[in-house]
Formats: sequence, C-alpha cells, structure tokens
Amino acid sequence: MRSVRGVLDTIALALTAYYAVRGLVRPEGAGNLLFPAIAVGLYLVLTLLALYIEKPGSDSAAAGSGPPRDRAGTVLPRWAALVVLVGVAVIPVFVAAYTPPAERTASHATWYLGAVGAVLTIMCVRHRPISAWIGIAILGIESSWAIGVLPTMSLGFVGSALWVAIAQLLMVFTDRAYRDTARLAALQQATSAWQASQAVRRLERRRRVQYALAVAGPTLSRVIASGGVLTDEERTTARLAEGRLRDELRGARLLDDDVRDAIAAARLRGATVTVFDEGGLDDVSPEGLDEVRRELAQTLWHTDAPRIIIRSAPDPDVAITIVGRSAGGEGLTDEDDLQLWREIPRPRASE
Repeated sequence: MRSVRGVLDTIALALTAYYAVRGLVRPEGAGNLLFPAIAVGLYLVLTLLALYIEKPGSDSAAAGSGPPRDRAGTVLPRWAALVVLVGVAVIPVFVAAYTPPAERTASHATWYLGAVGAVLTIMCVRHRPISAWIGIAILGIESSWAIGVLPTMSLGFVGSALWVAIAQLLMVFTDRAYRDTARLAALQQATSAWQASQAVRRLERRRRVQYALAVAGPTLSRVIASGGVLTDEERTTARLAEGRLRDELRGARLLDDDVRDAIAAARLRGATVTVFDEGGLDDVSPEGLDEVRRELAQTLWHTDAPRIIIRSAPDPDVAITIVGRSAGGEGLTDEDDLQLWREIPRPRASE
C-alpha cells in the first residue's frame, strides 16, 4: 500500500508542477505575475490539502488495514472536501478576472481546466466522488461563462471529467478487490483453524485409543491365548477392559483418573455404565472441565443404580446429564424406574 500510494503521489505532484508552470509562464508584456502567482499558490494549497490531509487520530502506519472506507489516510475529511470545492469555485473566476478577455483562451489562461480536474481526481480517489462531480459541474459552468462552451470542451474540461470518471471506476474496482481479498483471507484463516482443530482431534483420538489398548491389551491377549476359556476373575477383568475401551472411544473428554475409577467400581458391583460424549464440552476451559469431572466422579461414587447413563450434549446450561435406572427399567419416560437424575451445570466463562 505504501509503494502504491508513493507512486500515485509522485504522479499527482508531477501534474501539479506541470500546471503550476503553465499558470506562471506568460508571454512578454502580459503584465506582472502577482495575480497568477496567487492563483497558482491557491491551486498548490488545494492539491496538498487533497493529497495529505487525513482524519484526526488516523495513523498512516495503519493504512491498508480494515475496510476500504475505514483505512487511515484513505477518506478525505468532509471539511477538507468542502475547502477544496470552495477553492475550485474560486480559481476559474479569479483567473478570468485578471485575464483580459482577448487572452482568456490562451494556454496561460486555461491552465486551470486541467489543474482543477487533477485536484478533483485526487478528491475522487480519496473516496469523495460526489464532491468531485460537484466540482466538475462548477468548473464546467464557470469556465463556460468565462470562455464559452465550445472552448471549454476543447481546451481541457472533457479530459478533466474523464479523469474523474476513470478515478471513480478505479476506486470501485480497487475497493471490490480489497473486499474480495479480505474475504478470501478470512476464509483461509477459517480453513486453517478448522484443519488445525481436526489435526488436534485426530491426535487426541489416537492417544485415547493407544491408552485404551494399553489398558485392555493384556486382557485381550489373554482371551485370544486361552481361546475364550477364562476364569471368573478373568471374565470380570475382560468385561471391565471392554467397558473402558468403549468409554475411551465414546466419551474421552468426560474421563479422568477419578471418573475411570468410579466407573470401574460401579461395574465391579454389577452396574451397567454407558458413556456418551456428543459434544458441548469443546469450549469449556481445562479448569471448568476438571470441576465437571470431579462432580461426575462424586455422583458415581454415591449412587447404587444398576444402570447408569452419562451423556454430554450441546446445551447452554448443562454440561453433563447423569441418569440412573433400575435393572428392569427400559422406557426412558418410566419415572418409577428412575433412581438418579443429575445435571452438572456448565461452568461459566469467568470460571
């Protein structure tokens, strides 16, 4: 952005110098340069005003960040645009006033047609297109009054209007390209974040499976080696290993050492424990997750329900729901079989 702005400023200053020289170079005997110098000086002030005045508090180092109309140094302040319009209205009248009628179509007397057009082009690039077109209308009316319509059209007014039109088209296309680039960058960031989260999830699942296999692996090897002929103690161990493997795959985020011990104790006394993690805990902080797991472990240690269902689901208020039922309870709406209903609240962000 800085390099582009520097190139545009250089072109604008070069044009400014050219029109300033045109306004000052006069034929021999054409009078003193006081009034032409005043007109050229006013033109230079307007050009610098349109080029470099920025909104209060804007930081030129931040140029290029944010939407096109919010970038520092891009939008010309309203007061500056108004001052430029007033100056644009003054210059043609002032030049016509100090130039003899017979010389008003000479090069040194029509320099303002291109000069004012250059200033208005800068104003359009600074995201003031309406003000620029108002200035073009003022320039056309005043120059037509001073030198006539046909000379106005042939001596530079058409070119000035064309510059403003091209500047507005470039502004529209540039802003659109900027918005498309910003949208593409946002999509790329979202895609990168999604890919990173998926990589973390795959890594976490791989670690959980490795952990579960490390726990259940010896028991599974014993089952295979014995051909399924196990003692009662080995069957119990195999049942616990199978349950732990299932828990690690279905509800890894609900588990820590205390929860695993509580679930194992419930299964040792003959209870059936089912764990489901259907999401909803991904945005919980590690501290909040530890608190939820601690409450879950305490609830499991203090229940003797034969069937226990532990479930987490996306809910704004509840982190985990624990349901305990009797051994014969089948229907989820059969309240006579319900022995435990515990909802662990979701930790707040401040926690």
